[in-house]
Amino acid sequence: MKDTKAHREAEARMLPGSITAQGFLGEESRHLAEIIEADEGEFTRLGLDFESVAAELERLRDAGEGGLGEPMTVEATWVVQTGDARGKLPCPYEDGIHHKNSIWLRRIDSGESLVYSDLSIHLLRAHHFLQGRGSAFRLDPAAIKRILAR
Repeated sequence: MKDTKAHREAEARMLPGSITAQGFLGEESRHLAEIIEADEGEFTRLGLDFESVAAELERLRDAGEGGLGEPMTVEATWVVQTGDARGKLPCPYEDGIHHKNSIWLRRIDSGESLVYSDLSIHLLRAHHFLQGRGSAFRLDPAAIKRILAR
């Protein structure tokens, strides 16, 4: 993937303290374009589709919202708990503002879990950015595959 001016500008906004205290890059030393390219390759290798994964994460978020902050069992496969925070977060690519929230998704049989947000879903769908390794909201492709498996 080509390292563009838009990627460099977004990457600067992803650093700790710009949009969030922890930032979006975690422990990464790679540039944003390299992170995205590697995750796109992993998605392809695992047979995942960015749009389908985003839609499934939204569906599970919506199901979990019925718990009003309490954990909800969904389809006897997952436990979903949603939490809201006051405010909104801008996308580092400057193409939208998103509800500030967190969704905790746990697969019942394995106990494996993900934490994500509305902004995470947008970054995945629109920019193929899953956040950097070590980021609290990192959506690891292999974990996505295992957790969302039916």
